[in-house]
Amino acid sequence: MTAELDMLARLMAQAEAGGVPLVTVRALAEEASETGARRAMERLGLADPAARGDIGELRELLGAWRDAKRTARNEVIGWAIRIMLALLLLGLAVKMGLIGLARG
Repeated sequence: MTAELDMLARLMAQAEAGGVPLVTVRALAEEASETGARRAMERLGLADPAARGDIGELRELLGAWRDAKRTARNEVIGWAIRIMLALLLLGLAVKMGLIGLARG
């Protein structure tokens, strides 16, 4: 980014030294940047009026996906902890001879 800004500053200095008013150079730079941005948006398929809504929907969908992932991960961790605790209790019951008492 710095290299681009340095190049732009040099071009503006050269234009001003050559007698081109700074206002004209700035206007050309703004127009060039807007044209480049417009081209980039067209190449990405985001130049139509519905693009803003589409991007909003994609963000909502991505947010829902992240929430679902987080919820699924938390559930898996919760079940793993429950299973480990159940196995620990079962091991303690066997170790203490409580399984024999249950048979009766």
